[in-house]
Amino acid sequence: MADIVNPGNDGDLQAQIEEVEALSSIYGDEWCVIDEASRIFCIKISADLEEPKLTACLQIILPPDYPSAAPPIYQINAVWLRGPERAKLANSLEDIYVEHAGESILYLWVEKVRDFLVEKSQNSETVEEPEKVNMTAEKDVDDDDEDIPDLSSLRLNTENVHLFLEQANDEELPPIKHGNPITDRRSTFQPHLAPVVTPRQVKMVLEKLYENKKIASATHNIYAYRIYCEDKHSFLQDCEDDGETAAGGRLLHLLQILDVRNVMVVVSRWFGGILLGPDRFKHINNCARNILVEEGYTASTDEATKSGLKTKRPKGKKTK
Repeated sequence: MADIVNPGNDGDLQAQIEEVEALSSIYGDEWCVIDEASRIFCIKISADLEEPKLTACLQIILPPDYPSAAPPIYQINAVWLRGPERAKLANSLEDIYVEHAGESILYLWVEKVRDFLVEKSQNSETVEEPEKVNMTAEKDVDDDDEDIPDLSSLRLNTENVHLFLEQANDEELPPIKHGNPITDRRSTFQPHLAPVVTPRQVKMVLEKLYENKKIASATHNIYAYRIYCEDKHSFLQDCEDDGETAAGGRLLHLLQILDVRNVMVVVSRWFGGILLGPDRFKHINNCARNILVEEGYTASTDEATKSGLKTKRPKGKKTK
């Protein structure tokens, strides 16, 4: 007898995969996979203030119906966190889940815990240093897994396309920045970024990039963009895999988690003949995040935490 499958499971699994990839790109070594099959993850969070310094470990289990119908199961490990303070932080996390029901919320949870640590550090003269957490590194992935199944496409907000249809055809080409390449097993990934405020500018950027013979010869040119519509308080956004299955959706998911706006990121990949498996998505996200940080669209994790700034709602650069 066949198993009964929840119709929402495929969409939830896709959302989990994309969220975990984005968080891994954002937080680097702070983010650890404890058990991939059981969907157990852990992140070490620090206030990153000079003195006093507080850290906490947030352990997370993702149930099959997260994010559509269930919250993550979590545990906060910190020896200094007790009683009313623990209850206050737990209530804050639960409030976030209620406010964003059905959405991916792990990034918001991590930054809420970080905010809590910063506030606690600023208000306390002495603190007890938490125990060190032993976190298991993610297992290596088989390179033969290059052609993973395609995942469900993201729901894209295209209801505001008509707002841009009457834009003048004399729009200027936005400035295009080129980031540092990443090379792994003879495959090379390079990001490109441009500020955009209309779909026409997106097209202009792509046309300009393809004038470069090297970029035009790339095996894949994956892109995603987000344009904020001020009058509608919503986003016009889209993405393109260019033959790299599901890569565009993952790239767009990263832009959504970082909440950047009025920007387009293109990642060129030149295939080197060796299959990278899921590592290729990690490189695409890392490239994209690096150039977003370099161009000031979002603070790096270190910069944000050392200054006590929140990184969950970066506003991006303003374009003239």
